[in-house]
Amino acid sequence: MADAVAPYDALLLVSFGGPERPEDVMPFLRNVTRGRGIPPERLEEVAEHYRHFEGVSPIQAQCRALLAAVRADLAAHGVALPVYWGNRNWEPMLTDTLAEMARDGVRRVAVFITSAYASYSGCRQYREDLAEALRPLGSAAPRVDKLRHYFNHPGFLDPQVDAVLAALSRLPAQAEAGAELVFVTHSLPVAMEETSGPDGGAYRRQHLDVAASVTAGVGERSGVRRAWSLAYCSRSGPPGQPWLEPDINDHLVMVAGRASSAVLVPIGFVSDHMEVVYDLDVEAVRTAARLGLPLQRAATVGADPRFVSAVRQLLLERAAAERGAVVNRAAAGGLPASHDVCPLGCCPNLRDPQRAAAAGAQASS
Repeated sequence: MADAVAPYDALLLVSFGGPERPEDVMPFLRNVTRGRGIPPERLEEVAEHYRHFEGVSPIQAQCRALLAAVRADLAAHGVALPVYWGNRNWEPMLTDTLAEMARDGVRRVAVFITSAYASYSGCRQYREDLAEALRPLGSAAPRVDKLRHYFNHPGFLDPQVDAVLAALSRLPAQAEAGAELVFVTHSLPVAMEETSGPDGGAYRRQHLDVAASVTAGVGERSGVRRAWSLAYCSRSGPPGQPWLEPDINDHLVMVAGRASSAVLVPIGFVSDHMEVVYDLDVEAVRTAARLGLPLQRAATVGADPRFVSAVRQLLLERAAAERGAVVNRAAAGGLPASHDVCPLGCCPNLRDPQRAAAAGAQASS
């Protein structure tokens, strides 16, 4: 099936990265926050989240599982394409992975990013980091094309319906009937959300669409209509800067006053980031216990076979489009499938516009 993936000769899985030993924690956090003026005391506060898990973030192991699953899926479907892995903030670093790809003679790369939504931090910042990693390679640098946003791809949505149903089944029987589905994603500065996507506001709009789609799927499968809401976690900006609200812990106070129980659904995350295992599984669980609110957390999609299949479908879809074929882009819910190539003005870098402009010349989307 070499023709099916032409013009691509490699697939690159790109993720955020995370520490795997206690001594990795502070260097990792410095990588994440470089140039943002985050005070050392704030880094120490976040470092304690990682130390709660002995300095190991689950994202690395889950990326390895996804990498292995994608390789196996491609092979099973006759797609002979090498799959590489690089991270923005920890080993394997993008710089090293792209240098390896150049040495291997790779010339055209499809890039799958473990971030499903439009935003500066979830899209353009990855493109900027790809551009910086490509720059030292000069004429040996491959061309990289980021695959489209997949928040509403059935392969991302369907596993979450199953995960919610499983979480509901774990609630106490007397509390399950009145459970509210609380969808959770990473908070962003309000200004970043307002400039997300070509027309602004895409980040929140896409999450609301996913929440509505998953809730509808749960209702169809269970025969029960559920109340649902959207909350945010992991705010990290200065106190005076407006960020998306409500915070999940504040929100649970409201939920406890109107629902018999709650299921947290981390739709903003492909796998178990620290924001899932600490912010939700530790802090939100503590808040719910204090409120006397029965609580369960739905699983992230991880390496679910349907999600792995979606990676292959996105790759083949983009390859066909690059060859000029008419493409049927899979999408569910109330929003259309996302664009292949990001418009120049969407999801701008509000911190460093010059870096954003340089990225636009190096890494396409």
